[in-house]
Amino acid sequence: MTYPVEIAGLRRELPLCKVADDLYIAAFICFGDAEVTVACARELLKLVPREDYDYMFTAEAKSIPLIHEMARQSGAETYFVARKAKKAYMTDPIHVEDHSITTSGTQVLYLGKEDADKIRGKRILIIDDVVSTGGSLMAMEHLVELAGGKVTGRVTVFAEGDAGERFNIKYLGKLPLFGSDGKPKE
Repeated sequence: MTYPVEIAGLRRELPLCKVADDLYIAAFICFGDAEVTVACARELLKLVPREDYDYMFTAEAKSIPLIHEMARQSGAETYFVARKAKKAYMTDPIHVEDHSITTSGTQVLYLGKEDADKIRGKRILIIDDVVSTGGSLMAMEHLVELAGGKVTGRVTVFAEGDAGERFNIKYLGKLPLFGSDGKPKE
């Protein structure tokens, strides 16, 4: 089963993936799709004026090509990625817990002291590929705040389910949630 979407002027068929017995999502994955990554980055950059933020920030892993392309297109020399595992190169990392609809259990997001020091006192734009429950978004916001930065905007390619009703994110399109029959839930 797939769900057809038009995003950033491109058409794609998103596979429906089971996340619970009666809950399926349309999986938007930009890994390997350079055309959609470039187009979505271009359109997301139009949503927030460049003067509204100092740096862009995302969480590992699906949004990495997107934030990289946004940095390339905007001329940003630096962007930040919260890692899902503590890395040897991270000295004195800060961390927060994350609960995501697509990942079972609890994840932890880490940010090394060097990156946290650069974020301190800066305005941060949070980037995500899909916002659903908002758990990952909240974890990224908390990590930015722990680093001493201020979140000044949130953009995502898709707002999924009730996230489309949120006032604090800007997005390119909405995705419904689906039942086991493959039909959008009301």
